Amino acid sequence: MKWLKVFDRVSIREFAQVDVVFVASVVAILALGMVMVSSASISISEDIHGHPYFFMVRQALYLIIGLISGWVLLSLPTSQLHKWGILMMGLSLILLILVLMPGIGKSVNGSRRWINLVVFNLQASEVAKVCMVVYVSGYLVRRADRVREGWVGFVLPLCLCSIFLLFLLFEPDFGASVVLLGTVMVLLFLGGAPLYQFLLLMVGAVLMLGVVAISESYRLKRLMNFIDPWADPFNEGYQLSQALIAYGRGEWFGLGLGNSVQKLSYLPEAHTDFVFSIWVEETGMFGGLLLICLFALMVARAFKIGRHAMTLSRPFAAYMCFGFSILILAQVIINIGVNTGFLPTKGLTLPLISYGGSSLIITLSSLFVVARVDIENRRVENDSGESSKLKESAA
Repeated sequence: MKWLKVFDRVSIREFAQVDVVFVASVVAILALGMVMVSSASISISEDIHGHPYFFMVRQALYLIIGLISGWVLLSLPTSQLHKWGILMMGLSLILLILVLMPGIGKSVNGSRRWINLVVFNLQASEVAKVCMVVYVSGYLVRRADRVREGWVGFVLPLCLCSIFLLFLLFEPDFGASVVLLGTVMVLLFLGGAPLYQFLLLMVGAVLMLGVVAISESYRLKRLMNFIDPWADPFNEGYQLSQALIAYGRGEWFGLGLGNSVQKLSYLPEAHTDFVFSIWVEETGMFGGLLLICLFALMVARAFKIGRHAMTLSRPFAAYMCFGFSILILAQVIINIGVNTGFLPTKGLTLPLISYGGSSLIITLSSLFVVARVDIENRRVENDSGESSKLKESAA
């Protein structure tokens, strides 16, 4: 059982010392997520499965799996993730290839993004995003000088990222492509890439994504409908117009938990991509702002943990915290932007809130890695403090 030696168990006392605001914000979002999946899925659960809480029970199962996998990662040193970065990237690329193979990949609503694992459907793009963050974090440590001093070190990870983007567009998953590319570019910028290189690549990426967006007729329709959903409210603009109706019903204080009308088969994907609309309908504008503030608090504390790791000369751990925070922040911005009509419709879930096994398990696991970074930060501080005391006593 040599593989067990890579683990370094965390005591309950150490876990209790993890940034309390970070943990509290994660727990609060998870609790609200369970409430909203239960509420938003009642109608569709009854229609499809004959049981009003089918999706709630499955979401609870996903939560348990996420907590177990997260606790395992909590016992895994970040140095081990650094060693496994290239391997993880390779395995995630294999998953992106497998998901496109008939008989392995599962197609839903015209997109082939999932692999059936019996207990839940694994979305390959969710795995690819976190694995890419781990790899790029390690790359920024190994090739720090190249990233800061020349184009080659900056472009190389983007070339690798483009391979991932190619397979994501084959699924197709345009939303995940935007999130992945944006996260990698921001990480490279944080890693010290010159500003002019970052700006030039950002312009190029925007132009490339723009071409991709208008290259398919269905993407072009989404762009047009997002601009004016009321031009075709019963066909192409139906989903967004129903989401906007949900906001209108919610007003300032909402209709009350469980009292949404739009979830009663009016708003498609009410428990997944458009769960935020149901949340605002039931809790109002104040409820929506509360959830946004919780996400902002969680991401800010994760960034703080990353900055602390950087001051302790632990750049790999710091970049992982930054990367996971950017991933979550990007998905929150895009999902809420889509729900409110500020962005074109994309199939991105709201992290920790929307129904879905892959999103919940992978996101929760990445947050446990952030908690591991915080624990290791405290260990480093304690070790340095003890070393200082020994030197003083010896003197």
